[in-house]
Amino acid sequence: MASDCQGKSSWPELLGAQARVAVVTIETQNPYVDTQVVLEGTPVTKDFSCTRVRVWIDQNRIVTRVPVIG
Repeated sequence: MASDCQGKSSWPELLGAQARVAVVTIETQNPYVDTQVVLEGTPVTKDFSCTRVRVWIDQNRIVTRVPVIG
C-alpha cells in the first residue's frame, strides 16, 4: 500500500535517532505526511494512511522502529 502513496515512504536511517531529528527529517523529505511521535507500548489504530508516519520512541525519545508511512 505504501507504494500508492506520494514521496518517500521509509526512513531506516532514522533508527536510533532523536525523535525531534526524525520528525524534521521525515516532514522535510516528504511534505505529504504528518508525523505522530508514539511511546513504545502505546495502543494505536491499525488503519493505513498515506499521510501518516508514526515515529516510535523509547522513554529517552530515541527512535525504536524504522519510521514508515502507514
